[in-house]
Amino acid sequence: MKNYALKLLFLLIAFQGFGQKYANNAVSAAHPLATDAGALMYQQGGNAYDAAVAAAFALAVVEPSMSGLGGRLQAIYQTSEGLTRGIDASTEVPSNYKSTQEKYSEGYETIGIPGVVRGLEKLHAGNGVLPWKTLLEPAINYAKNGYEILPGEAARQAAAKSSIEKYPGTKQNFLTPNNQTYTAGSRVVQKDLARTLEVIARRGADGFYTGKMARTIAKDMKKNNHILSYQDLKNYQALDLKVLEGTFRGHTIKSLYLPSYGAITLQILQIADHFTPPTNNTEWTNQLGHASEIGYQHRAFQQIPDSLASILSKEKAAFWAQKGKQLAPSKLPENNTGESSAAQGHTTHLTTADKWGNVVSLTQTLGPNLGSRVVTPKLGFLYAVTLGGYLGDYKPGDRAQSHISPTLVEKDGEIHLALGAAGGNKIVIAVAQVISRYVDQGYSLNESLALPRVYPNGNRWQIENHDGLFTRLGSGDQLWKTPEFTDQKAYFGRVHAVALDQKTRSWMASADPDWEGTVRLVE
Repeated sequence: MKNYALKLLFLLIAFQGFGQKYANNAVSAAHPLATDAGALMYQQGGNAYDAAVAAAFALAVVEPSMSGLGGRLQAIYQTSEGLTRGIDASTEVPSNYKSTQEKYSEGYETIGIPGVVRGLEKLHAGNGVLPWKTLLEPAINYAKNGYEILPGEAARQAAAKSSIEKYPGTKQNFLTPNNQTYTAGSRVVQKDLARTLEVIARRGADGFYTGKMARTIAKDMKKNNHILSYQDLKNYQALDLKVLEGTFRGHTIKSLYLPSYGAITLQILQIADHFTPPTNNTEWTNQLGHASEIGYQHRAFQQIPDSLASILSKEKAAFWAQKGKQLAPSKLPENNTGESSAAQGHTTHLTTADKWGNVVSLTQTLGPNLGSRVVTPKLGFLYAVTLGGYLGDYKPGDRAQSHISPTLVEKDGEIHLALGAAGGNKIVIAVAQVISRYVDQGYSLNESLALPRVYPNGNRWQIENHDGLFTRLGSGDQLWKTPEFTDQKAYFGRVHAVALDQKTRSWMASADPDWEGTVRLVE
């Protein structure tokens, strides 16, 4: 039976070769070891789904402040046959939850039902070609044998040290024997997490949501007066998620409905589509700043059908663009910037594409830095912040909404650009504005990720300018709103993207220069 399964697998991989459309495979992720994990799947004959799942599990080990097994996930993907699908694996409010006036920013009170493991299983099922356990091998290796912690991750853990010390399971996994956080370059071994991943490798997602592990989670929650139960875990399912469509400069833009904020990404781009293509940085800032401001005003109305229709309306987009053209300009002041500083940030994104035309854009998160700050003893992973007011007020069964917005850009029946971002409430602007740079202004993929972005903030537009970025590009002197230059790196989101080189019929990839991610192209 085992030999038959292996033969079937090799035949399936060989069969895919007949449908090869592009010259290579690609992966872009927020940590070099995660990128390597995705590339390894390609080298073993896997496809974009296998690479995405392997990279996501690896990120749970090597970048645990950003995402992990206790977090949430949304993904959009397009099959080699051209079908677009969405996955909702967001954290869910437990069945016995009762709203409270007291607000929490960390701790057991903030924990919802994790979604990542079920989400990754759903992405792989019916799509991936490699065995499930193969996808977890890199992550297990990193956890069991250790990895070198990068400066950004070390800094984020150090910033949360006082919280880490509060929770026994977290302290055990994130502090050294002498009660310090790990410094950059230190070798980190996570035996507890390795054992957890090994169970998931053997049993699939059921190994997380049922059986001994689920009972361990439920027991820990009960011990700490939290309402997350074994039945909550057992009943959790990753769901199909509605794909929304819009247009921008002759391209079809595909993103996800709630709990993702894809509707706002589409709205921003459709408003920008009614402006004359910008010829300089000032025009671009005026147009995308205004479009982003209008979009952000409508975030709270996405779940109302009539409001959603208005958000996605091209006619309304034209109206909002015309309002922007009537704004009076203000004088651009002198720009003085200080030293750049590293952002704490939260969330992580990865994008994969293969030679058969499968493309995956996947975002996963714990919420703020290190999420709830809670680790169940002996399990090794952090839980996301869901409850406690961080994402609003919810009732049992609700799924946490956030600015997550994995997105695909299509033209003439094929994906030209796939991307998503990390960065909290800056995610939507990062995605929309990179698309604008790449599609509208014709910059290269690397340039599109590196160029400055603008964020609407009350009466001002915050403009990205670390290392003098905005001035160096030549800004002109007329903006529609008073600018506020921000020199903080990674503040305006971190994008990881893959794009199609139509001349060579090969994939290109880019990692946000403000983060520690990398790309790999595999033939």
